[in-house]
Amino acid sequence: MISEKENQKKLKTFFDDEYHSLRAYAQSRIDDAADRDAEDIIQDVALKLFSRSETASPIHNIAGFVYNAIRNRIIDIMRTRKIRIHLENEMETRFTEFTEQFYGPSDNSYSEQMRASLKKAIIRLKPDHQNIIKAIDFEGYTYRELSEETGIPEGTLMSRRHRAVTLLFKELKTQKEFKN
Repeated sequence: MISEKENQKKLKTFFDDEYHSLRAYAQSRIDDAADRDAEDIIQDVALKLFSRSETASPIHNIAGFVYNAIRNRIIDIMRTRKIRIHLENEMETRFTEFTEQFYGPSDNSYSEQMRASLKKAIIRLKPDHQNIIKAIDFEGYTYRELSEETGIPEGTLMSRRHRAVTLLFKELKTQKEFKN
């Protein structure tokens, strides 16, 4: 008879031996978003598998089991992202239409030069700062959603974003002064 710890031993050995392959697999599936980190997905799947390994039936094909769990987690993430983006885009459009009734059409356009400068400045940020700017300002995450997904406290995320915005502002201001 298989002991309760057998699944956990098999899973630990598999994750130790195949971690880089699992990460590469996850990364190949999620290359379009800043808030999606392959390591986070692997760790999330590992946590779920290890927390239920003692109550589950024996796993005979560990590799297939783990890869399927990772694939399913990625599918879940992508499905929730599409729904959220659609709803947020719809709300943004409605809000814009509503404000234009009071104030008339707005011109929030920026020059291509300003957009290019901002993109370059964001790319030069540290990865933590890049990720928070992309997730909050471009992908529409709230601090709470991001905190729940990453496990990083909301206050830490707010501090990182504040530092990132400050750095961006300083860099863009310096570039503007240099050009003038």
